[in-house]
Amino acid sequence: MIRPRLQAERMKRGGRDSDHNSSEEGTAEKSKKLRTTNEHSQTCDWGNLLQDIILQVFKYLPLLDRAHASQVCRSWNQVFHMPDLWRCFEFELNQPATSYLKATHPELIKQIIKRHSNHLQYVSFKVDSSKESAEAACDILSQLVNCSLKTLGLISTARPSFMDLPKSHFISALTVVFVNSKSLSSLKIDDTPVDDPSLKVLVANNSDTLKLLKMSSCPHVSPAGILCVADQCHGLRELALNYHLLSDELLLALSSEKHVRLEHLRIDVVSENPGQTHFHTIQKSSWDAFIRHSPKVNLVMYFFLYEEEFDPFFRYEIPATHLYFGRSVSKDVLGRVGMTCPRLVELVVCANGLRPLDEELIRIAERCKNLSAIGLGECEVSCSAFVEFVKMCGGRLSQLSIMEEVLIPDQKYSLEQIHWEVSKHLGRVWFPDMMPTW
Repeated sequence: MIRPRLQAERMKRGGRDSDHNSSEEGTAEKSKKLRTTNEHSQTCDWGNLLQDIILQVFKYLPLLDRAHASQVCRSWNQVFHMPDLWRCFEFELNQPATSYLKATHPELIKQIIKRHSNHLQYVSFKVDSSKESAEAACDILSQLVNCSLKTLGLISTARPSFMDLPKSHFISALTVVFVNSKSLSSLKIDDTPVDDPSLKVLVANNSDTLKLLKMSSCPHVSPAGILCVADQCHGLRELALNYHLLSDELLLALSSEKHVRLEHLRIDVVSENPGQTHFHTIQKSSWDAFIRHSPKVNLVMYFFLYEEEFDPFFRYEIPATHLYFGRSVSKDVLGRVGMTCPRLVELVVCANGLRPLDEELIRIAERCKNLSAIGLGECEVSCSAFVEFVKMCGGRLSQLSIMEEVLIPDQKYSLEQIHWEVSKHLGRVWFPDMMPTW
């Protein structure tokens, strides 16, 4: 009787041992599969990624890194030569001996011109202050005979080196683009020797598509040259130029029924030689006609004048929305700003002197009902007047950049108190700036 019972117990234990062994084998099999899966994921073939994904990654890579990545495999090399990758490109032209900025490698430039020039659409050139870099940019421009650019930007990162080139050489290279690009919509050619005849070539080939033109500091362009552009390019929406090119005729041309409503007009008012630059006056009737036609236009004016040169300005109402004073400006001029610029949205005063601007700020707050941003540098304002200014403007002041040394403590407010008082009227925490932010 005992033996059968022992045998049954042994069989039962044997079954449990068998189940335990099976469980261990199953766990080992799962671990083996998991290791295999992890090893497979770690050795994934990146060459099998979708080319659309690789294309998006390549667009964020610097050119040299992009070229190195193209050597990884055949698929990546195919992506490197896809037309979509070359529609937008920035040539960086710097001389290693004189510049710390990176440069586009000459061999890569040759390859781009040879294989991708007909794909280029959105192109810009960044050049340093050397004449050699400007010449290299012109050489590339003269080779773009098989492309139709939509945007072109010539950017001097330091001194305007394009101005060092012979004018004929620059114009010859630029007109190649003007003639072959039949759909230019944006052109940024500040600080270049572009002239009236080259603008006529631009208009003759791109008048239906040009929407943005930036050409500040182009001394060879006359008021008649820019007027030709305004007369023919009726789709122009943004324009940036020097004040000497602004005229009553230009404003009336931009106000014609044929012309679309201008969205942005930037005027640089610059004087390099005090007392030697004559600034003409624009008639109020011309400004009025301009605003009737383009009531929502942003009129941005940058002033780099000496105090005695402001006499022709702010004598009657002008539709300026953004004013930037890069040099010292008198109390009298700022007082006239409050009286003549009711559309003002943003005001930046880098320097004024040692006479407090209390009355001027209060007048601006009273009359400029759209003012939402102000920056003050080397000026003086009493704490009480500043608090009153903020109180009058209220929460519409989205940008309030005031240097701490601008604020002069008085009997009513100290520098410690003004932080809380201004924050209360703004509806948010505010502190004076320790350094300029504009």
